[in-house]
Amino acid sequence: MKIDLKLLGGILMVTGTSIGAGMLALPISNAESGFVYSSVFLFVVWALMTAGALLILEVNLCFSQRSNLVSMAKSTLGKPGQIAAWLTYLFLLYALLAAYITGGGDVFNNLIHLLHIPISLWMSKLLFVLILGFIVYKGIGSVDVVNRGLMFGKLAVYVIVVFLIIPHVEVKNLGDGQFKYMASSIMVLVTSFGFASIVPSLRAYFNDDIKKLRQVILYGSLIPLVSYLIWDLAIMGVLAAEGEHGLIAILNSGHATTALTDSLSQQLNRYWITDLSRTFASICMLTSFLGVSLGLTDFLADGFSIDKNSRRGWIIYATAFIPPIAIALFYPDAFVMALSYGGIFCVILLVILPALMAWNSRYYKKLKAIYRVPGGKAGLVMTIAVAVLFIIADILYRTFN
Repeated sequence: MKIDLKLLGGILMVTGTSIGAGMLALPISNAESGFVYSSVFLFVVWALMTAGALLILEVNLCFSQRSNLVSMAKSTLGKPGQIAAWLTYLFLLYALLAAYITGGGDVFNNLIHLLHIPISLWMSKLLFVLILGFIVYKGIGSVDVVNRGLMFGKLAVYVIVVFLIIPHVEVKNLGDGQFKYMASSIMVLVTSFGFASIVPSLRAYFNDDIKKLRQVILYGSLIPLVSYLIWDLAIMGVLAAEGEHGLIAILNSGHATTALTDSLSQQLNRYWITDLSRTFASICMLTSFLGVSLGLTDFLADGFSIDKNSRRGWIIYATAFIPPIAIALFYPDAFVMALSYGGIFCVILLVILPALMAWNSRYYKKLKAIYRVPGGKAGLVMTIAVAVLFIIADILYRTFN
């Protein structure tokens, strides 16, 4: 059977954009709620974020292939929608890119020092952006090819680590947890499925092939869902929630990811787990950076009405990369605060706005749609209601804890 490499590449772009280094910390975030409750919510969040991605696809297909969230929001929701799209998109993606540049710069710095080449950290960050930014500049085809190679490496490391941890799982550890603590981790789960920003880019890449686009979104989001469930099962089954070295203690340690890998290494007497975890996190930085940058540059090209391949294309790449580089170099703590609210902006941008755009395009603008997400008005209302409940739960948790 012949493998459709382009379809596989699209699926892996969705997966690569979703699965970031934050996956390592998922079991820690879910420690207080426990495996059972967090698994149920993973399904709920996956369904919500996938619905948002499909709604973006629906609305995007009503316009030209160059359209992105800016023009989509302006055409369906008017000026308020356009402003909301600009603010939420730039806030979220600049914060994400600043985080990836900071982490990726550290990785590059360590690699270059292994070659005994003296280089400062700020130069490593610039080098990280220049190399990966050039891949993004070459277009989605180049991003696809590079991402495929990185994803196979990332998934291989993931499989090795899980395969070696699973035999040590103790079922009794999976029964802990309370539902009331789910509010503390909802937005962490949301950002774990924040791939929908690349949907307009994928639409153009697959030239309006709706069947393949749906497959890319559904299969590309299912892989992270299954990966997260297995990872939670492995980690929460090996490390108990309570205790001096338990997941809750790790959660409150201030260095959650490092503390997690150290605890795993000690618990299993496999000290190379730390190295594998660092390798996994490093590859995550690369794949996530590529996906987010691709979505951001296409978004800016739409917002500025500039062809990325034209003489003025440099404006797109300067606007995409200079602000997050500046944040990573001069305000390294700013993105941490921004990311703490990233889930709220992710819900607004990738769920609520798409649902509102779909509502207006269907029932007010009467735009001709070549694809429509099932569910009708009830489905859209339910999507918005669940998204709003998530935001309220997060705000209440922040207020009273």
